[in-house]
Amino acid sequence: MSMLVLFTDYGWADPYVGQVKAVLAREAPGVPVIDLLHGAPDFNAHAGAHLLDALCRSFPAGSVFLCVVDPGVGGPRQAVVLEADGRWYVGPDNGLVSIVAARAGRARCWRIDWRPEPLSASFHGRDLFAPMAAQIAAAGLPQGRVSPLAQLEVRFDPGDLPRILYIDHYGNAWTGVRSGLLAGGAALQVKGRALPYRRVFSEAAKGEAFWYVNSAGLVEIAANRASAAALLDLRVGDRVALPGAPEGRLH
Repeated sequence: MSMLVLFTDYGWADPYVGQVKAVLAREAPGVPVIDLLHGAPDFNAHAGAHLLDALCRSFPAGSVFLCVVDPGVGGPRQAVVLEADGRWYVGPDNGLVSIVAARAGRARCWRIDWRPEPLSASFHGRDLFAPMAAQIAAAGLPQGRVSPLAQLEVRFDPGDLPRILYIDHYGNAWTGVRSGLLAGGAALQVKGRALPYRRVFSEAAKGEAFWYVNSAGLVEIAANRASAAALLDLRVGDRVALPGAPEGRLH
């Protein structure tokens, strides 16, 4: 099933998402466009890579992800297409799609050689990645515009990352630790606090901070009817410690 899925750090307060969607509508009319996330941590391809991997799995084969967390836009980094387990990803070769590639059962990648005219030096999301993603969604990988790559140039460690990756508007803090590494009922350490495990919010007292496994399969720090981020002064990049989880640093 073809659909275009947007994953960016553009936010909603600026014109960038609208400009990108105008290109998609022009180049792939009738293809559904899904706004998955426009609040990926600014400039942080490493956090974005773990979030993208956690969120992409509910989408069917044939989905085309337009992935833009690209602080190096206009610089020497390459533009790439990745096909992993039947889904397609278009974006910068800065590590953003590397966790998906490493954890996939099957993955192939290409360098985007094509350059449109005009091409803004600072907005490849609109001028390069969006039309390429639209072409793939509408008609498949365009021959003559890409060349095969043996592997991505920038590849993050595909292991779990015991750091806070994302804080949603409720103040819940997503980490890069997947549920498969958990020691049942263990306390999670963050900012000098030991947080208990709760299966769901209703098992916690009002205002109590705790950890649980969220709907994306990641360990999340939350508080019942309160902001865990405000309560614990949490920031993206803060380290968490859980028995059985690895050490790790955020690039």
